[in-house]
Amino acid sequence: MKLKLLALLIMILACVTVIASEAPWYKWKNKADRTILCAQNTPGESWDLYQGPFMESHCKKPGNPQ
Repeated sequence: MKLKLLALLIMILACVTVIASEAPWYKWKNKADRTILCAQNTPGESWDLYQGPFMESHCKKPGNPQ
């Protein structure tokens, strides 16, 4: 019974990962020293969203990943 439950859980997790898509990247600007950073999530409270979304981690190709 435990083995069947484990197999079912593994199949569900595999399906969820297949469906998931990439998150967009954004440029963030530091409020204190105006440093610009490319990240998917906010680096913290002292950062403002500057530009985005972008397709890749270099923040050069605009758009949302599919």
